[in-house]
Amino acid sequence: MAGASLLTLLDDIAVLTKIAAKKTAGVLGDDLALNAQQVTGMAAERELPVIWAVAKGSLRNKAILVPLALLFSTFLPWVIIPLLMIGGLYLCFEGAEKVFDSFLAVANVQSSETVAETDDTSDDEVENQKIQGAIRTDFILSAEIIVIALGTVQHQPVLNQIVVLSVVAVVMTAGVYGIVAGIVKLDDLGFFLEKYSEGKGFFHYTGQQLMTLAPKLMSVLTVVGTAAMFLVGGGMVVEHTPVLRHVTESVLSDVPGYFDYTLSYVLRGVFGVIAGLILALLASLVKRYRS
Repeated sequence: MAGASLLTLLDDIAVLTKIAAKKTAGVLGDDLALNAQQVTGMAAERELPVIWAVAKGSLRNKAILVPLALLFSTFLPWVIIPLLMIGGLYLCFEGAEKVFDSFLAVANVQSSETVAETDDTSDDEVENQKIQGAIRTDFILSAEIIVIALGTVQHQPVLNQIVVLSVVAVVMTAGVYGIVAGIVKLDDLGFFLEKYSEGKGFFHYTGQQLMTLAPKLMSVLTVVGTAAMFLVGGGMVVEHTPVLRHVTESVLSDVPGYFDYTLSYVLRGVFGVIAGLILALLASLVKRYRS
């Protein structure tokens, strides 16, 4: 009897985990693009150590978020939505700052000698800043993943909730950072194939194509990662702001069914860009006032 009960429990957990994983899969693509973007520009030998450091930070984030989500859901359920909105606004702000930084980098082109003279930041400090920035961004995306998964199991026994959230957290982390590691090492794989193909055959061709594809893919992911900040952040804000949600639904009501999904993403991105620009402008004004 005890064995049958255990099997039933495991079966319930497996089904709930599958449902929760499906519902959080939408965030996985944004999470992947954002984290792949964070390691662009790193030295080849430092890419995997940086990804591993961020992955460990992601697991720590989820180790904090899972019990917090359970506590908030039980005792302070009204806190979850405001926290998600704050996280969404922060993502929009980060996206706007990246856009501003890109424009400034283009507008203020300097020679490498001048940069070398004025930039006192060491490689270790730059790497640490990238890691900490990636972990902060991961915290917000992880919070969204955990909350979505929690909504799937909210009315289940506490043990089921704990197991499902923990499994989703580990699987999502392993999946995202495993794929990121594979993406950033595509060029190394291409080099390996070309080197050991002796300049001929299928492996030589494949190696050349991978080495050509890798930098282009990383450039695309840099743009997609920034766009994902606006999409995810704007989505959080729209989803939990009644006025914006009503506006979005009104616009989508007049759109054919096969276009509404794409347009909903565009609208989220637009609201995300607007929110990010406003926050970045306010932050700039505060910095000027303080200085």
